[in-house]
This record gives sequence, C-alpha cells and structure tokens, in this order.
Amino acid sequence: MEKKRAPMNRTLTLSDDERGRYGSRLVTPKDRAFALDEILDRTVHSDLLGALGKLPQAFADLLIIDPPYNLDKDFHGTRFSRSDDDSYYAYLMSWFPELLRALKSDGSVYMCGDWKSSYCLYRAMKEHVIVRNRITWQREKGRGARTNWKNSSEDIWFGTRGGEYYFDVDAVKQKRRVIAPYRENGRPKDWEETAEGNFRLTHPGNFWDDLSVPYWSMPENTDHPTQKPEKLVAKLVLASCPAGGVVLDPFLGSGTTSVVAKKLGRHYVGIELNAEYCAWAEKRLELAETEPGIQGYSGGVFWERNTQRLQMAEKKGL
Repeated sequence: MEKKRAPMNRTLTLSDDERGRYGSRLVTPKDRAFALDEILDRTVHSDLLGALGKLPQAFADLLIIDPPYNLDKDFHGTRFSRSDDDSYYAYLMSWFPELLRALKSDGSVYMCGDWKSSYCLYRAMKEHVIVRNRITWQREKGRGARTNWKNSSEDIWFGTRGGEYYFDVDAVKQKRRVIAPYRENGRPKDWEETAEGNFRLTHPGNFWDDLSVPYWSMPENTDHPTQKPEKLVAKLVLASCPAGGVVLDPFLGSGTTSVVAKKLGRHYVGIELNAEYCAWAEKRLELAETEPGIQGYSGGVFWERNTQRLQMAEKKGL
C-alpha cells in the first residue's frame, strides 16, 4: 500500500514506469571481470560478493563503506541480523580485504558504524590499512531510551593504503559563528563581520555537529532506513578524492555517495543489492543534473546547521 504523504513531504517516490526506466540503466555482473568503462558512473545491481571478484584493480581513489551495522534491521525485505562481535568481524573480513584491491595505492577509505560495531570496524581496518582517525558525528534523531543513554552519534573510521595520500583540508573548511569576536587594532582578527552575523572559517575537526539526518521536507530524503546526509558524504569526497577522481561505494543504498560525487565533479561506482534502492539512486542521479546543490554546503564552505546566511543563500540558489 502506498504511503499517504503530507503536501510538503519531499521524500522521493517512483512510479512503475520510472522503476522500469531506471532499472534498465543498471549494470549486472557477467561471467568475466568488468572493464572500468562498463561501470564508471553507473550503478551495479548485485550483492557485494557477487561483484567483488569482477571489479577492476586499483581504479578507485576513495572507498566509502557504509555496511549493515551489527543490528537487527530490515532493508525493505532484506534482513540483517545482529550477531556477536567475532561473527560480525568475520563478516567484515569476508569482503573487506578483497575490496581493498579496487583502491589505488594512495587511496583512502572511510568505514561507517555505530558504537556497537565500531570496535570490529577498527579491528578490520587496522589489519589492512593505516588508520588515520575516527570521526564521530552527531546523529540527532530518535526519541531516546528509558533505561540507557540515547544513541545520538555514529563513527566513521578513516584510513589510507599507504603513507602518501590525497587530503585537501581547504576544501572542507567550516564557517562558524563567532560568539566572542576578538579585535586587533579595531579590526576583526581571523573572522568576518557581515550583516547576518560574525563568522570564522575553521579547519574541520573529527567531531561533526553540523549535520541533519535526512527527513521528510528535505529533497534528498528517501525511505531508506539508514540514509546518510549528502553533506556528510560531501566532506569525505572533497577531502579525500581529487576532482575527476573515482569514488566507490559497495553498499550504495539509496545512492547518496554517487549523487554527491556527481554533484562535486567526481566519478562514481555504486554497488547495491536492492533493486528498488538502485532505482532510487538512478532517479536521484538524474535529478542532480538540474538540482546540483548540497544542503549545508555553499560558497565553497560548510555552514553550521540552521545558519541564517545559509538559508538565504539556498533560497537564492547559490
């Protein structure tokens, strides 16, 4: 049964005709390895293990991995069941080492998880890449818990194949409000005075509190149960993939990584098992041609959540 949606609800929907049209664009594995031009800027409809051995070697500049967390979760008919730590670690190791063969020697990898799976992610990462950092982002969603602390954050482990790797810190600076502005000789020091307020460009840290989990009034929203914000993925792409480079996402979901890569002038390859999610990704990629903006990112910088200047810029289409 189709959901009834409020008039202002912008969650992506598909008609039957669109399902057929977008489904015809998908790539499926063959009995041989893929040539890069067969999958570049395409969505591969397959489970990861079915596509893994057919990927070209050393073609991706960046791996963004958002696997099922170690939780009981229903992905529209595909169910993932929680297990003990050793079993979940074994699941990660069944594909992670092989997947790294698709990454260039100077490439980077980000792997997402919650607090329950974070230990296993680190354990898998440290065995095969150089772990550089752990990003924690504030996931302010949900009603909380009666007998525990509300789970309001997730982790992203950052690693590289080797000692030489691409990282553009200037591309991911954040524009923050200045609460107590400091002046030197009467002039603002390291901040800018504007009609909308006082702001400073800052280097990014590894705690991100400027993100909004996609919800019904945001045009990027889908019915995927664990969709990541475009703004979050944009930080990873801009920091760790050069312009014109290739981003690989082996658990594409509703297409956020591919969409962000396209909007930011990078190539992409996405792998996804669920046919409906693949169609969502293809529709979002099509919409990105006429709607290239990323909420929370404008003027070459990332703005704080709910910043007045950002809202004005987005209304003007900047």
